[in-house]
Amino acid sequence: MDGTALIGRRSFGLRRVAPRVTIVDRKPYVRTFLAETFEELGFIPECCSKARDLFPALSAVEPDLVVIVVSDDAEATLDVLKVLATALFRGRIMLIGSQSATATTCTQDHGEQLGLTMLPLLPTPFRSADLSRRVAPLLPTEPPPPLPVDFVEALGNNWLELWYHPKIDPRALRPLAVEALIRLRHPSWGIVPPAHFLPQQGDPHFRALSGFVVMKAMADWRYFASYGAPIELAINLPAAVLTDPEFVERMRWQLPGDPAFRRLLVEVDSSELAGDFTSIREIVRALADRRIGISIDNLGAECSSLLGLEGCPIAELKVARAVVQGCAENRLKRALCATILDTARHLGARAVAEGVETRADLAAVREIGFDLVQGFLFGKPMIARKFARILRLPLSVPG
Repeated sequence: MDGTALIGRRSFGLRRVAPRVTIVDRKPYVRTFLAETFEELGFIPECCSKARDLFPALSAVEPDLVVIVVSDDAEATLDVLKVLATALFRGRIMLIGSQSATATTCTQDHGEQLGLTMLPLLPTPFRSADLSRRVAPLLPTEPPPPLPVDFVEALGNNWLELWYHPKIDPRALRPLAVEALIRLRHPSWGIVPPAHFLPQQGDPHFRALSGFVVMKAMADWRYFASYGAPIELAINLPAAVLTDPEFVERMRWQLPGDPAFRRLLVEVDSSELAGDFTSIREIVRALADRRIGISIDNLGAECSSLLGLEGCPIAELKVARAVVQGCAENRLKRALCATILDTARHLGARAVAEGVETRADLAAVREIGFDLVQGFLFGKPMIARKFARILRLPLSVPG
């Protein structure tokens, strides 16, 4: 095959979208791990197991980077380099392997002899920081321009998915609940922030989005339960859809009948609950009868107004990220955290500290007495498959 006919060349500097990486390794679990790692760095990953699989990968959209895991089969690794040279690949190539292995050194030298652009070897075992430094030049230095995505197109093309951010027991350091967050995986732009595709409230498509979130979350709960971990799951919905009896009834029928499923938690922003507490009480009670609990999110100084909900079965209060961050050093923030915790106790609700990013803040909210904590200290939101794996593993807090 003539490799020159394969590639539709593009300039990364001009397209200002997510860079692409093709990972070549014969072991599926290695490919999965590397694909998830590169995606977290901002790449669109694709995987191949053999040299011959590279031709269709290169003919579709040329990657900016090809990562080759050097194996004991040196000939197979060299075949990958030959395919890239034949295709006149103009991107970069990075080898991952043992620095002391002769096969690794020979492969690196052979790639340079073929005229390929070889990045420095990434020796194993490696840390994510080492990989991030290696590939930093391939990432855009400026944020991409706004790229509004049509929601109907995204839903029709199955670009929407849910990512999961665990809520952690601050003492046992294990996930006791999890929050589902909407994401869009665009074929050219990679992971697109919600602000670029979420319809506005009042838009007729907002209900379709809410329906997708409920359906996908319940499917993922069953997936997590298959791992022996039927964890409590929360989704984010606007308060407006919860006033629609038809939508609530459809949502109720999607809840699992598994005895291990206790309830679905719906997180509603605190700004949407201001005003008439009488109608809010009726909605919360009706939902509780249908195994749907309400979590009030993004709470700050206005928490005292929630005392008007006394006797209402509110399931959870979540302190705003801006209040939690730095509470270890800031006495006012710490006092506000304690006040919100007291309000939660008064309402009979669970209290969650959101935005925990340092060990100091973790120690502070643990001392204050929060039931659960959530934040980047324990990792970023992740795809369902990755979250299912960590459900079986003990968490470690970075130093």
